[in-house]
Amino acid sequence: MTPQKIRAIYKRFQKANPNPRGELIHEAENPYTLLVAVVLSAQATDVGVNKATAKLFPVADTPEKMVALGEERLRDYIKTIGLFRMKAKNVIALSRKLLDEHGGQVPRDRETLETLPGVGRKTANVVLNIAFGEPTIAVDTHIFRVGNRTRLAPGKTPREVEDGLERVTPDEFKLHAHHWLILHGRYVCIARKPLCPTCPIADLCEYDAKTPAIAPKQPSARAASRKGTSADPSPPRSRAPQPPRRSPTARRGA
Repeated sequence: MTPQKIRAIYKRFQKANPNPRGELIHEAENPYTLLVAVVLSAQATDVGVNKATAKLFPVADTPEKMVALGEERLRDYIKTIGLFRMKAKNVIALSRKLLDEHGGQVPRDRETLETLPGVGRKTANVVLNIAFGEPTIAVDTHIFRVGNRTRLAPGKTPREVEDGLERVTPDEFKLHAHHWLILHGRYVCIARKPLCPTCPIADLCEYDAKTPAIAPKQPSARAASRKGTSADPSPPRSRAPQPPRRSPTARRGA
């Protein structure tokens, strides 16, 4: 894909959504709640995580409060989320590590973030981007699909797609690139049947098997005749006139 096309794609995303936001709910100015929400979101929906954290964060929104809450009680708050037992264990462990090694503060560099239990490269990139305004591009399932399908940054692994996006995305768009791409993959360039007919970048996308627009159905002959617009222009058949029926009294008097 040419640099001109890439710039045009981001310009359209920017015009449609100048200030994109993530869909995970967390407390503003509190990187810790964002970190916990992202850890909980692995293999789970943002909607499901938001329902759980809406009750959790009023009770435990700092590492100290989370450790005091404990793993068993934390499980009760997040038991509707997939893999909740392992996630509860990781959240308590990372909270302890933040207290023991980082003064209760969320680190601002990727390498240190990745040393926390339950935190991988994708989670670290999300936290760096949203909490600290770093121009990182976290690649999840949606962005991996968009990068390959559009040919914006094809790759066989999430890391290859991430490196490709970092390389081709103009600097002026990098801060919001993650959100634009994930929202596009979540709501337009969906997995099974992408919404190509209404896609804002369809003419720039290099995906060969685009979903065609659905042509309006033509009414069948039967449906048309019911509406008085039969496909057959011939007039309706008329019944031959029948002789009047004689009443029984008339027959007896004959």
